[in-house]
Amino acid sequence: MDVEKNISEIEWLERIFALPDTRRPRLADREAANRKHDQMYAANPWFRLWKRYGVCTRAQSTQACDP
Repeated sequence: MDVEKNISEIEWLERIFALPDTRRPRLADREAANRKHDQMYAANPWFRLWKRYGVCTRAQSTQACDP
């Protein structure tokens, strides 16, 4: 068992995962972010007012802005 090799491989993986993701966000990524946002602010009265009476800029296929 080569401990030094294992340590260097782990450090290499840590450097790789520390790099920012440069890929363009996909539609599924945006939908997931919208769902997370909606869940985070679901109890906020201002968010509920916006969701009910505000202008929705999201695609209608997500149905996220419907009351």
